[in-house]
Amino acid sequence: MEPKKASETLTITTKIVLPNETNTMGNLFGGQLLAWMDVSASVAAHRLCRQTVVTASVNNVSFDHSIPHAAIVTLQAKVSRSFKSSMEVFIDVYIEHPKSGEQTKCNEAIYTFVAIGEDGKPVPVPEVIPETKEEIARYNGALRRKQLSLILAGKMKPNEATELKALFFGE
Repeated sequence: MEPKKASETLTITTKIVLPNETNTMGNLFGGQLLAWMDVSASVAAHRLCRQTVVTASVNNVSFDHSIPHAAIVTLQAKVSRSFKSSMEVFIDVYIEHPKSGEQTKCNEAIYTFVAIGEDGKPVPVPEVIPETKEEIARYNGALRRKQLSLILAGKMKPNEATELKALFFGE
């Protein structure tokens, strides 16, 4: 299975916030943003493995800024790292200034997807090759995030988390 560059998974989605997608404050529903992020992230995951993918977890969501009615919203999703059959996908969310076109980052999230074969069972996925500083940082952090999730889920013992030990105690 040929490795793929992280950039090959980039998915860009642009939306405009419509009235039926807003809450009583006139801002985009958080659930609507989560749905948009899930779809964008699933396309990025699919681009890596060319298989059916399912959302395994939403690992982190940061709602840093509200998104008002009529805002132009751009979501950029990219696979940050792959494991045996799973992929971590980072989603960055930007609001576009209506006059200047300048984009401001307002939210981000990390999702995990699993590739599924025709039999409904997980299948192997290609390795991800990070190239930019940001891709490398996200790639390196992905194993720590995975190990922490496994510890919290009771699927890994803390003393087995090599990346976390190195982070806190050095090598």
